[in-house]
Amino acid sequence: MTTTTTPPGPSLAAGPSRLRRALGTPTLGPLAALLLACVFFSLNSDRFLSGGNFSLVIQQVMVVGTLAIGQTLIILTAGIDLSNGAIMAFGGIVMAKLAADGVVPPLVAIAIGLLVCAAFGAVNGLLVTAIPLPPFIVTLGMLNVVFALTHVYSADQTVVNLPAPLTALGDTFAIGGTTVTYGSLLTILLFLLFAYLLSQTAWGRHVYALGNSPEVARLTGIRTGRLTLGVYTVAGLVYGIAALLLVSRTGVGDPQAGQTDNLDSITAVVLGGTSLFGGRGLVIGTLLGALIVGVFRNGLQLMGVPSIYQTLITGVLVILAVTVDQLSRRRNR
Repeated sequence: MTTTTTPPGPSLAAGPSRLRRALGTPTLGPLAALLLACVFFSLNSDRFLSGGNFSLVIQQVMVVGTLAIGQTLIILTAGIDLSNGAIMAFGGIVMAKLAADGVVPPLVAIAIGLLVCAAFGAVNGLLVTAIPLPPFIVTLGMLNVVFALTHVYSADQTVVNLPAPLTALGDTFAIGGTTVTYGSLLTILLFLLFAYLLSQTAWGRHVYALGNSPEVARLTGIRTGRLTLGVYTVAGLVYGIAALLLVSRTGVGDPQAGQTDNLDSITAVVLGGTSLFGGRGLVIGTLLGALIVGVFRNGLQLMGVPSIYQTLITGVLVILAVTVDQLSRRRNR
């Protein structure tokens, strides 16, 4: 009597399993939302799909998108940073004022601005780890401190007549007839860099572990205090890069800049699928979240919708994203 055997291969359950994993990808929802938004606005505005308009959207989100990279790092550790927009504004004023007044060469002014922003990030990290204090309280206090310092140092005056190195990232080059700024390219490279660091390095795995459970991370040998300090410092350095991008885009050092960018960066992170409870999310999702905000605001503006309703719709999107995250956490328990 002979028997037949089924050749080895994927089981019938493999297909549904792969489908469930695909549907569970954190970036799938933001990507679908971005594509649907693009389809909707392309049907309602003839100008939306133009290369020039897409270039404008990218330029508009590059500053907030860069801020959101640092915000993502902190939120992955289950923290939050309300001071990043103020730190960016102060860093921009420092760069602009030192360079415009001729105190130091422009490149040195840029380096000092980056270091100042990193130092503020380090102070946040020290207060969170050494005392410790809740990140919300620390960064809320730092928001007010840095905001005041910005206005004191600048004397409430916009800094103009900046040397070329400070505005170089605002210069453009053409791709297929569409102008793209060097700053937009730098933002994309930063997203790729941090996507690699978070997914392919021990440092990135430790960041996720810290966000999932600080106590478990400590018991596995991770120096959680030093890691948290490092995350806040790196985030501060990223805010400094955002400051340079802002100065290069506007061509001035503006003490009024960045006043709502902290909330916009949190919006981008949340819409990108990163959990506010830490330990889950992708920096590429943050890029998608920043693009969602940029596309919605651009599309609604092209449709003639007043700016107050743009803010309203953005708020609704944030609430929906947090609701989805909370329901997902309950389902996974």
